[in-house]
Amino acid sequence: MPAWDYDIVIVGAGPAGLTAGIYAGRARLKTLLLEKLIHGGQVMTTDLVENYPGFPEGISGFELSDRMRKQAERFGLEFRSGEVLELVPGPDHHLLRLEGEELRAGAVIIASGAGYKKLGAPGEKEFTGKGVSYCATCDGALYKGDTIAVVGGGDTALTDTVFLSRFAEKIHLIHRRDSFRGEKVLQEQIFALQKEKKVEIHWDTVVKEIQGTQAVETIQLRNVKTKELSSLPVAGVFIFVGIVPNTAWLHDRVPLDEWGFIFTNAQMATSVPGIFAAGDVRNKLLRQIATAVGDGATAAFFAGSYLDEQRSR
Repeated sequence: MPAWDYDIVIVGAGPAGLTAGIYAGRARLKTLLLEKLIHGGQVMTTDLVENYPGFPEGISGFELSDRMRKQAERFGLEFRSGEVLELVPGPDHHLLRLEGEELRAGAVIIASGAGYKKLGAPGEKEFTGKGVSYCATCDGALYKGDTIAVVGGGDTALTDTVFLSRFAEKIHLIHRRDSFRGEKVLQEQIFALQKEKKVEIHWDTVVKEIQGTQAVETIQLRNVKTKELSSLPVAGVFIFVGIVPNTAWLHDRVPLDEWGFIFTNAQMATSVPGIFAAGDVRNKLLRQIATAVGDGATAAFFAGSYLDEQRSR
């Protein structure tokens, strides 16, 4: 008899974790998926997903993740709400400590994703929820007819600027470099909005301070090349400057890179036998729903292979 409660415990219910659950369920492995918030991960805050294969007209992030969850449930995946406080690797099984509970797993797939990176500018923390936001689909409708700012130049910043243009009268897009990093098709949409005077781009610029009384009223900017200071009156600031992996709970029990992302090999395996990682939480070049799904499938397959080897000993 195996010395564990579950064959596989998956931590995190984003696309990577849900896909891992689908594959583990189809392999008839006793699998538990733990999620401290809601299933879907960051995709739940995406209004329209246009680059996931099979949906030519696009699909909402909520619907896509909901379909993934239903599919995983159909194959017997067990879901539970809970936050893993600690992972203790072991030779025969791995221990996951939750609030008032311990679970033993033959293999663990870490798919805990990543959170939003902060600017660190004065006023950011004080006005979070009072004009400072990291989620366009959550808060965009609050700024109908207003002038707002978006900070960033990657895919998320450009995608959400397009989305916010549905509501805001004008958007100041602030980017610290002199060119965008986002996909070309997104850049084309931004430049089209620029021609329509809906978007004004501030190149080589950073936010120096966010100011207001009860809510955001102005932002102080600095041009990184000329050092020129300027001020913009805005009703809200949406910040999309990168992500931070949700790995603090691991306490360095698996190798992490300098930013806290998990090192894996091509099989999604960490250097700790029986512990795998998938999705945005791992060290990789491209973080998209499609790559997260591939990670999840790979992790589940090789976790199953690892368990077969353990049982054959």
